[in-house]
Amino acid sequence: MLAQVNRIRIGSDYQVVVRRGVRVVGPHTVTCLRMGAENTPVRFGFIVAKNVGNAVVRNRVRRRLKAASFELLPKVPPGTDIVFRALPSIAVVEFSDLAAELARGITAAVAKGQRSR
Repeated sequence: MLAQVNRIRIGSDYQVVVRRGVRVVGPHTVTCLRMGAENTPVRFGFIVAKNVGNAVVRNRVRRRLKAASFELLPKVPPGTDIVFRALPSIAVVEFSDLAAELARGITAAVAKGQRSR
């Protein structure tokens, strides 16, 4: 499970990452990534809207996103903020496919962000 220090918890932080960060769209998620100061920890945020399903489905999706993000934590450069927005099709995806999609999204966003600098 992700520690609180690795979670984006303030709405304005979500807005900064989503509006000013690099965006990569996958089949089941949208990954928004923003690089920050290297002396801060990696932080993840999750947006799971009502179009994904009822509360039980949304909470299951959020737990799966958190678990997959925990596995990716050592591979992400320090100071990175990442927000995953779940698309409706995420509710039926296998965990291994979800984890692979998140890893691809982060890799693509980091590469895209370095090109735009």
